[in-house]
Amino acid sequence: MELNEAIELIRYEGIAGPGASSWADLGCGSGLFSRALAALLPTGSTVYAIDKEPVKIAGAHGAAIQNLQLDFVANDLPLQNLDGILMANSLHYVKDQYAFIKKAGSCLKAGAGFLIIEYDTDKANPWVPYPLSYHSLLRLFHRAGYPHIIRLQERASIYGRADIYSVLVTPEALNR
Repeated sequence: MELNEAIELIRYEGIAGPGASSWADLGCGSGLFSRALAALLPTGSTVYAIDKEPVKIAGAHGAAIQNLQLDFVANDLPLQNLDGILMANSLHYVKDQYAFIKKAGSCLKAGAGFLIIEYDTDKANPWVPYPLSYHSLLRLFHRAGYPHIIRLQERASIYGRADIYSVLVTPEALNR
């Protein structure tokens, strides 16, 4: 996927508030979605790019990218008062997704939420061990106290197994 495609997959007017914000990208990998998110946030914002492998991603479009090497599943996040958490194809690596959402959610500001990109399937494979179809995601996040889910985009996967979808998940309706 190219950067412009990643930007379009997560583009939504309500992602950024009026001023600088701080987000964490958990399981950032190569940083494609860290850079996409940075392109959508106001100048002065920060994206914490977190992965268990060494991370070296440069900032873009006026938003800084802070690189952190950390296993986001096994370790507590060293961040507080985040405006959001981005998880692009990484929630499907978390076995106990409910407990993880509760733990990660404690790092968010009141009213903040998650920006999720996943494959629309519940069929596991070696690359997607704990899949999360759109309907499974709805049930999971509702149970975890995040009833407001906005489906942003959907596109075909290059692997042809299931479409990729993006959603913005919040505990309350956005007032942005």
